[in-house]
Amino acid sequence: MARFDKQAVMAKIGAAPIVPVFYHKDPETAKAVLKACYDGGVRVFEFTNRGDFAHEIFGTLMKYAAEECPDMALGVGSVVEPGTAALYMQLGACFVVGPLFNPEVAKVCNRRQVPYVPGCGSISEVGFAQEAGCELCKVFPGDVLGPKFVKGLLAPMPWSKLMVTGGVEPSEENLKSWFGAGVYCVGMGSKLFPKERIQAADWQYITDMCKNALQTVANK
Repeated sequence: MARFDKQAVMAKIGAAPIVPVFYHKDPETAKAVLKACYDGGVRVFEFTNRGDFAHEIFGTLMKYAAEECPDMALGVGSVVEPGTAALYMQLGACFVVGPLFNPEVAKVCNRRQVPYVPGCGSISEVGFAQEAGCELCKVFPGDVLGPKFVKGLLAPMPWSKLMVTGGVEPSEENLKSWFGAGVYCVGMGSKLFPKERIQAADWQYITDMCKNALQTVANK
């Protein structure tokens, strides 16, 4: 069962609107990255369902977070079908993110009051997702759609809460362009976790990047 309900997760995202998106096959590396982000002020973390046995690593992370990162809402990304969503919710996922919108995933998540954040590439998809109970929709791929898409969507649908993933960088110019367009939060992957920093176990770098990114958003 999720440690945080839908309202709590949405509040955490609103308060610290940077959502790291990360996967690593080594549980100890995943733990270190999770803790580095937590120390940097992050309170919502997306572990992607990408490699073999990813759910086993996720289960280990959930237990670690409960002890070492008690205020962290840990969720799963790259989910495209309801069976996978149910598997991760059994392991305690606090939210479910996908690259696409699948109404069947919305049903299993709504049943347990777990936020489902589907990937949407058009205004109609966002509308259909909202009808299915999705309070937060992912604009994806962000580097293709751009900030103008967000601003254009919000003009006729100002109630929409949008997370953008893809094309997000921890730079002042990039973050201000997205938040200036009106996003609720951003998901950030490789730009926040350079491969060479992970290989060097430079966890302080990740902590500092998270702190700086959150400060940039706060000052937008």
